[in-house]
Amino acid sequence: MVPATPPPAISGEDERIYVIQQNVQVRTPDGATICALIIRPSTTAPLPAILEFTIYADARKMASEAKLAAAHGYAGVVGLTRGKGCSPDDPVPFQHDGADADTLIDWVARQPWSNGKVGMYGGSYGGFTTWAATKHKPAALKAIMVGAPEGPAIDTPSENGVIWNFLYPWPLYTTNNKTLDDASYADSARWNRLNRTWYVSGRAYRDLDKIDGVPNPYWDRWLSHPTYDAYWRDLAPTGPELAKLDIPVLQTVGYFFGGPAAGTWYFKRHYQYRPDAQHYLVAGPWDHPAAQRGAKAGNDTLAGYKMDPSALVDLVALRFQWFDYTLKGAPKPALLQDRVNYEVTSADRWKHAPSISAMSDGHLRFYLTNQQAKGNWRLSPAAGTAGSFTMLRVDMADRDDVDRSAIGGVVDREIDAANGLAFVSAPLSKATEISGLPSGALDFSTNKRDLDFEIDLYELMPSGEYFMLAPYWARASQAVDPSKRTLLHPGDRVRIAFEGLRLMSRKLAEGSRIVAVVKIIKTPDREINYGSGKPVIDETVADAGNPLEVKWFGDSFIDLPVNRPSNLAGPSARALR
Repeated sequence: MVPATPPPAISGEDERIYVIQQNVQVRTPDGATICALIIRPSTTAPLPAILEFTIYADARKMASEAKLAAAHGYAGVVGLTRGKGCSPDDPVPFQHDGADADTLIDWVARQPWSNGKVGMYGGSYGGFTTWAATKHKPAALKAIMVGAPEGPAIDTPSENGVIWNFLYPWPLYTTNNKTLDDASYADSARWNRLNRTWYVSGRAYRDLDKIDGVPNPYWDRWLSHPTYDAYWRDLAPTGPELAKLDIPVLQTVGYFFGGPAAGTWYFKRHYQYRPDAQHYLVAGPWDHPAAQRGAKAGNDTLAGYKMDPSALVDLVALRFQWFDYTLKGAPKPALLQDRVNYEVTSADRWKHAPSISAMSDGHLRFYLTNQQAKGNWRLSPAAGTAGSFTMLRVDMADRDDVDRSAIGGVVDREIDAANGLAFVSAPLSKATEISGLPSGALDFSTNKRDLDFEIDLYELMPSGEYFMLAPYWARASQAVDPSKRTLLHPGDRVRIAFEGLRLMSRKLAEGSRIVAVVKIIKTPDREINYGSGKPVIDETVADAGNPLEVKWFGDSFIDLPVNRPSNLAGPSARALR
């Protein structure tokens, strides 16, 4: 059967309804070219514009986004980062996007069809380009909305110093040609083979492209900046730049997988440097795609978890409510009742708070003790006895686990405790809402000069199923100051305080238990820190030496942000949908 020819990105009917400008070239001050598509209503009245600035040169998606804006009474503009589409330059991820977006915003504002007001939006990479544009404070930029935005060295390509392999194909996908290299990006067999070959070989992490056999220069550039150094800090708005950011901001983030992290970081930093900011956060039980576009019936199950009906929010509709409010003077969207607006999973309701810290009015503290609890360790409200500890040993050279099956969804009967220890609390005596960011402190000693650790939190429900709560991971040497690496002294006792980047909100059931799995990161799909003290990208399995040993002392604890029972009730948000 011959596959059907897809319809054109822009049809003749579109050309009858809208004014369309394709392959518009806009020059930047440094001589580069930006390629843009503009679709706007057939009217002589000047209009506000809504801009997406993206590296994803997908003609059909670009046309769809621009037409949608035009259908809502805006000039829809989709700009491509330099080197994409009709731009003759070479694609360069991240580096020029803020300045180039500023140039495009200024160009849009000067067009005869523009009323001088520009709103900017985007998800994922487009969320980053939107934040990058704010560094330059374009005069015409009046409001922004981003979903699950990327943050350079905040969650892309590393989070708290630890790099995920799944980002390795992305520079090739976005820079191999003027559009997108879909064929290579979708070649999961290639990337799974690469991960497995690298892991089994024990070669250095910087050798991934050599193993793959294809140069990956942007990946190599990222690896050469393993800390949150000036290279990364220059890409996103700095503190002084955020202090000047006085336009309305709306961010949407999710609780799971690639939905959270950088959005929370941008939100907290904006308020840190500008306490009077007009910045709203909408958080729900979504992953990376859903945190950008929302969820609906028929698309409401995520890794075993069926979302509450109130979590089924159309974030694209919210986008136009937001820009109608900020650019046209319409009423504020009903969902934005306070700065932080979040869905409480299992409670099936939305709540609202003036800050992330105000999502809770207290905390539950659990200590990692060496008391036995049915084959696990006790997660206790009381600290362990002085000097007590649990010992974790991990052979970083072992590769027998290379083909171990993945375990664990959002809701599952199993969790992954490989290379870790599971600590389990007593049953909760009453239903308890946890909302906000987990935090705590790890008190430990090790025989290595560094380690990458992870804390995975779960609700173990009376049914025997686990519900995934917010995880946290970090490189120990960068956990206190991500801008530099401070190596550990083998045998010395170290205390690392932490606060997560990933929001969570959940009404825990009476009788549920809290489970914390504290583990060492050693898998085929992430960078491996062998603990020698050498640059991690240069370490090989030969640097593993003796098995890693970690003593987790009994005054290590995890704080869960909670609302007391009197505050569990709140207005239902069904009407807000």
